[in-house]
Amino acid sequence: MDNASEKRKVILSGIQPTGTVTLGNYLGAVQNWRKMQEEFDCIYFIADMHALTVRREPQEFRQTSLSFFAQYLACGLDPKRSIIYFQSHVHQHAELQWILNCNTYVGEASRMTQFKDKSAKHADNINMGLMDYPVLMAADILLFQTDLVPVGIDQKQHLELTRDIAIRFNNRYGQTFTVPEPYIPTLGAKICSLQDPTVKMSKSDPDPNAGVSVIDDEATIVRRFKRAVTDSGSEIIMREDKPGISNLITIYAAIEGKTTDAVEREFEGSGYGDFKLKVGEAVAAKFKPIREEYARFMADKAYLQQTAAEGAQHAAYIAEKTLRKVKKKVGFVQF
Repeated sequence: MDNASEKRKVILSGIQPTGTVTLGNYLGAVQNWRKMQEEFDCIYFIADMHALTVRREPQEFRQTSLSFFAQYLACGLDPKRSIIYFQSHVHQHAELQWILNCNTYVGEASRMTQFKDKSAKHADNINMGLMDYPVLMAADILLFQTDLVPVGIDQKQHLELTRDIAIRFNNRYGQTFTVPEPYIPTLGAKICSLQDPTVKMSKSDPDPNAGVSVIDDEATIVRRFKRAVTDSGSEIIMREDKPGISNLITIYAAIEGKTTDAVEREFEGSGYGDFKLKVGEAVAAKFKPIREEYARFMADKAYLQQTAAEGAQHAAYIAEKTLRKVKKKVGFVQF
């Protein structure tokens, strides 16, 4: 078998270090990331540069970012098999973003749905970073000649822009970037809020009862599921007019590795109260080893620092190869 056919595809993803890794993040992304390490060359980063589009208190931001890094490791991302690093530690992200900015049209950036949503939400801080966010995302992806990007529904538009930028650059300067494809997981792709099951569970939701995180203690997790909003009626069944119960069925199925049909059969005749308790207990049990690992990592700051530094060094080595090629293509003087 030749080397080309042996080459594994590159997959890249990042999460902003705001709040904690929620159940939604875990089931929709992180759990799949862990499995991907077996099949792909994986690059996972803490998207701390993206997080600056919203005003942050520096000390809290620093602590949350470090906590997020420890949560990544506790969730099973292995620095021996994947590249795991802080985005801000690899300057090539920002350098490539500028060059891509000069190959992106204002109309494209301003049409992004997330820019409109965030501008409405942060009317007192509509900064250039909000508009430029998708171009930085394009730089994140294209730096590593990424083949696949795990995306939720809310990021599909940004990935399309990344593809457009890559194709435009390749057409103008010759083959430079791999044009990435979306990688969309099936089960657990969208976990909704426990208090408003019509919206996605969010790290930044101001209602503490709306979600649970991988580092919440067992009592907190069970209590929040007991308080989860349900629907009228009493049947535990997946149905469009029962978003609350459907969300809980989706969660339980993903946690237990079952189909939603199997969950409906398992809880046929059960009441909402019993079901919510079972879901809470299942989630708490799943997260127990993660909580324990997280505590161990947070108690060893030297290990976190070393792991982050090694990840950044590895990422920068790959990123620099792409950036040098890009600089040459656009005509920068290089010695």
